[in-house]
Amino acid sequence: MRMTTSTNGRAIMVQNYDLESALETLLTGGLILYPTDTVWSIGCNATNPRAVGRLRQLKRTDDALGLEILVNSIDMLRRYIVHLHPRIETLLTYHLRPLTVLYEQGRNLPNSILSEDGQVAIRLVQDEYCRELIGRLGKPLVATAADLRQGYYPDNFGAISSDVIERVDYVSRHRRSEKERSRPSVVAQLSVKDELEFLRE
Repeated sequence: MRMTTSTNGRAIMVQNYDLESALETLLTGGLILYPTDTVWSIGCNATNPRAVGRLRQLKRTDDALGLEILVNSIDMLRRYIVHLHPRIETLLTYHLRPLTVLYEQGRNLPNSILSEDGQVAIRLVQDEYCRELIGRLGKPLVATAADLRQGYYPDNFGAISSDVIERVDYVSRHRRSEKERSRPSVVAQLSVKDELEFLRE
């Protein structure tokens, strides 16, 4: 058991067996249901094409819309994009709310995660549970809202449909009892003029 901090700043405990069970599921190509620094999400190893295929089948989507990649450091981020603009790096360092950035060109990822023109949405995650899970896996995670309806986000674990819970391979025990309402991340991209554009605030 180790101490970590929730998204609202409270000290909470992370059970090692929870991390280990989630990690084992990810390593074998499974899908997990887990809390992030935004909403509860369905996830998998972002570098495993078969796992990503299963996730997209569950979400009933034919494109990369709604799939975000979670990394736990700027060094990891650099491994999966072609270029990190200094303005974006500064924004990632100082932005307080969870921030997803749409990058022009991803790499070292399955094509099924990239948009038709090669773009990819990646978030430098702030939640310690996610950071540790990514660190143990050594690979980024996919995150997509734990709801089968497009554009719907579960406020907390209690808002997640049983249809979702029954179709994943592991359900995290971490933060299940929290009742605070969560919300999606801010989404930004760099324009052709190297200006920041916020697509969701």
